[in-house]
Formats: sequence, structure tokens, C-alpha cells
Amino acid sequence: MAKLSKDQIAELNKIAKSIVEGGRGLLAADESNGTCGKRFADIGVENTEENRRTYREYLFTTPEFEKYCGGVILFEETLFQKTAEGMPFATLLASKNVVPGIKVDTGPIELAGATDEKVTEGLDGLRERFAEYHKAGARFAKWRSVIEIDSKDRPSDLAIEANAEATARYAALAQEAGIVPIVEPEILMDGDHSIEVCDAASHRVLKVFFEKLALHNVALEGILLKPNMVISGKKCATQATSEEIAKLSVACYQKQVPAEVPGIVFLSGGQGEVEATENLNAINKVNGDKPWVLTFSYGRALQQGALRAWMGKESNKAAMQDVFAHRAHMNWLAANGNYTAETESKTAA
Repeated sequence: MAKLSKDQIAELNKIAKSIVEGGRGLLAADESNGTCGKRFADIGVENTEENRRTYREYLFTTPEFEKYCGGVILFEETLFQKTAEGMPFATLLASKNVVPGIKVDTGPIELAGATDEKVTEGLDGLRERFAEYHKAGARFAKWRSVIEIDSKDRPSDLAIEANAEATARYAALAQEAGIVPIVEPEILMDGDHSIEVCDAASHRVLKVFFEKLALHNVALEGILLKPNMVISGKKCATQATSEEIAKLSVACYQKQVPAEVPGIVFLSGGQGEVEATENLNAINKVNGDKPWVLTFSYGRALQQGALRAWMGKESNKAAMQDVFAHRAHMNWLAANGNYTAETESKTAA
């Protein structure tokens, strides 16, 4: 297929901008059935299709959540599910001016020729799947690359190159189908590495990923970047402050992320709910040139409190939605640099 036309690029850019407009972020509700089962097990809820459907319907029908979330990443099962009244979830979201998205990779596997590193799969049949997803209402997609890090020899050049190449091929196929690709090179927080080690790896990874995107003629105006924050490893003896995380993160993106990219939607990567909000707020308070919207694409950091409030009971629906709306509101404030400890406590459910 030929390169994208100006009209195609303009439409992709319009979709990407609408998702992050005004600092709106993304709800990552694309947990696999297995991952959803682990989360449900923690609250004593059976992992059935109906329970998964009900839980997500409660999230998607939370009053006014569309003020704070411009898109929702769906698992394939969820994209084709309906509300209890029979409305497809994609239709429900679109009616709220929330863009439906779809997770399309099939997960990471061991990378041949590398030691303890992974590459993401899912390219086989992806062009045909994109046609189905677009027909079902999806207008953006997600492909996650898992980059492991230590203080010695990871990530290897091989792991970075392999994941960047797969991501660029996915992104080109998505844009061909009229779907905005989220580019997600996640450098894991696991380990005892310092923030300086994470910073060096983040620069290396982003540089190669954008080189591959250019090689595959991916229009940067029609993507969203979903990176890790530059942050200390969970087991590092010295944990960086929000201000240190913000300063290094913004400096990294200023050097590596072209201005054409409409938005950077951060993954939480295992941060706690309030921690992820505080760090996003600090990032948005950093002075300097920031040509992209800097907002959130959180899964657990948006849902954890809501899941515990629900406990699988219909009688807890209102309480669950209050908790979810609060967390989404706090992250929206952070995406605008307006979050404070006072707003956290004043509006808490």
C-alpha cells in the first residue's frame, strides 16, 4: 500500500488530539482474562465473562468520567461485548466522546539469541484483525513492548532493535487501517537500578524506536507515545523524588520525542495510585518547551481503589464509581499541573 495521504494523516491526527484534548487521559481496561482473574481473585470474585463485562460496564458508565478520560483501551473480548441493555461498549463510549481502543499484541515471548529478554508478538494476521476492529468501532490501538533493565547489559541492542522493528510494523499497519497506534516501549521498574540507569536506557530505547518508525513511514502526527517515566527501580535503595523523576523525564522526551507527536500518555508501571498522580503532576510543572500533551494511560493506578470498592457486588456500584471518578479527576488535574494534596483530600470519595 502507498504512503498515507494528507487526508489520512489529518484524520489520524484529529483522533489522537481528541483523546488527549485538555489533558484527558486513557483508561487502560485491556487486562487479559488471565490478568483480570488475578485481580478478581484478590477481592473474591469469580473470573467469568459476565463478571468481567459487568465490572467494565460500571467503569464505562461512571457519571462524567468522560471529562477526564478521552479514550479506553479494551481487550478484544470487551470490544465485542455489550451493556446489560444491549448497547455495544464501543457505541456507548463513542456516545460519550470517548474513543474506543484495542490491545492488539499477543504478549511478549523469550527473544531468541538474547539472555532473559523478550520480544512482543502479534503481527501475524494483524492487517485482517485491524479491519475487524475498525468495523467494530476501534479507532486506536495498543502494542506493548517489554524492555528489561539492569545495571550491566540489559537492555541489549538486540532487544531494543527487535522490539522497535515489531512496533514500527504494527504502527504502520494500524495507520493503514485508519487506527491511531499507541507506541509503548515499557522499561520495567523491576530491579534495583538507579534512576540514572533508567534515564540512560530510556534515551537509548526512544532513539531507536523513533528511527524505526521513520523507516516504516509512520506519521508521527497520528500516534500517541506511551512510555515509562524515568524512575528508580522498585528495589533501588535510593528512590528518586517526584521532582527528580519529572526533571529527567521531561529532559529525555525533549531530546528524543519529536514535536509532531500529539501526546505522551504515561504508563504507571507498578506505581501506586497517588504516587502516579503526584509524579504526573510534577512532570507537568517542569518549565521548558513541552510541545506534546503530557497525560496518563493508567490501568491499576486508575482502577485499584474502584475494584476494591466494588467487591463484585451490585450494591457497591455507586461507591465504586465514586472512587473511580475521583481517581480519574485527580489524574486530569495532574495532567494540567493543578493537582495538590488539598484537592486529593477535598474531593476524595
